[in-house]
Amino acid sequence: MIQPVTDKMSGARPTLETVRDAARRLHGRINQTPVLSSRSLDQQLGARVLFKCENFQRVGAFKARGATNAVFSLDEATAGRGVATHSSGNHGAAVALAAAERGIPAWVVVPENAARVKRDAVARYGGQVVDCGAGMTQREEGLARVVAETGASVVHPYDDYRVIAGQGTAALELLEAHPEIDMLLTPVGGGGLLSGCALVARGLPGTVQVIGCEPAGADDAQRSFVSGQRVILDSPDTIADGLRASLGERNFALIRELVDDIVTVEEAQIVDAMRVVWERMKIIIEPSAAVPVAAILNDVIDIRDLTVGIILSGGNVDLQRLPW
Repeated sequence: MIQPVTDKMSGARPTLETVRDAARRLHGRINQTPVLSSRSLDQQLGARVLFKCENFQRVGAFKARGATNAVFSLDEATAGRGVATHSSGNHGAAVALAAAERGIPAWVVVPENAARVKRDAVARYGGQVVDCGAGMTQREEGLARVVAETGASVVHPYDDYRVIAGQGTAALELLEAHPEIDMLLTPVGGGGLLSGCALVARGLPGTVQVIGCEPAGADDAQRSFVSGQRVILDSPDTIADGLRASLGERNFALIRELVDDIVTVEEAQIVDAMRVVWERMKIIIEPSAAVPVAAILNDVIDIRDLTVGIILSGGNVDLQRLPW
């Protein structure tokens, strides 16, 4: 596979202070999302579970954090050429929205198997949709062509320190509001959310276990974590479309250093967990957000007697094609 397109503006390796800088940059531009809980789930699991609801974030996903931080980090000359990315949907919509608010163009390379609701969101926020094949190779090749034709600055979906710092603000909000949290769970695809949250968890006082959760059908992160070598899956098969990307280089380096474990769950477990959250908590989450919930519902992770934080990563679902 060709090397991912990156950009020199991806910056230096972030720290807790970099995430705090991102939080200041994002103030007034994103939502400080609520933290919800469920008494019935707590009783069932024998733990206290706090859900950071990024499904209530702008564009319906945590991706608004990283994309907005990256777009508003650009100097004027660079921003004037516009921005480009590839995305199965949420990141593309977030880049399109941030670019629109900065008054610059955005090109988003979208794979043919992306959910229609996410593809439509990119266009609705003003992004120019560029179609490509379903594999990561096709996505990267499509992005390279767009950059060559337009001169746009790349805002990579995850392999970008500005994006990682922005995503980390979700954990910063959660852990500063709830320092009693013992364990933090996030979904993991490309690794932007997990690496950003791990930076925060390791930088703040206290000891918080950080665990990434991914579908068994897209288990490159777990394989990479165990082997110590980054594994690339070109066309993984999972309902959790936001987690089909393989770990980025920057993300993998941070995850190897800062994350305690990565676990996997099965497709049926993801669907069941998604439905449990809809029925018990009365909120809409997408399959990717359900992955860490599936991990605790199926005892993949032992959380008994702990206070657990979960980042519910997004809520963009095609209501005409529900998995049940």
